[in-house]
Amino acid sequence: MDERLALEDLQRRACLAREEYRRRLLDNPDVIDLPRAHLADGHVRVAERDGHTQGFAVVLPGRGGVFVLDGLFVEPGHWLCGIGRALVADACARLRQRGAARLEAVANLAAEGFYERLGFLPVATDVTAFGPARRMQLEIQDFPAGARQS
Repeated sequence: MDERLALEDLQRRACLAREEYRRRLLDNPDVIDLPRAHLADGHVRVAERDGHTQGFAVVLPGRGGVFVLDGLFVEPGHWLCGIGRALVADACARLRQRGAARLEAVANLAAEGFYERLGFLPVATDVTAFGPARRMQLEIQDFPAGARQS
């Protein structure tokens, strides 16, 4: 299977696992789209174990030293195993080498606590296809020192 389609399927499974988003996703399946350019340009990092994809992150360049965590998805059967944290740690390590200052993410209600535990702070509220969500930022130099253990 094409890597892009496999990652979109993983994203779909992760989204469908959340009851509060299931109906909206089933009614709007086109909201899941991983552009080929994100893969070709190296914006996607995949977490694998024993040859099996367990999650992925999409980090896009922003402005003024701020990068955007445009997507972070983990196979539902591997939630709470540290994969999301590892993907954020990987992103921060790579961005630190590039001199980036901040990483920004839009966190749905189910993910806010995860981002807070990693040291992200809320900066605004956005409206997404799945409803209101918090825009959160992490000072890259503070990670992992700012992260709290859950």
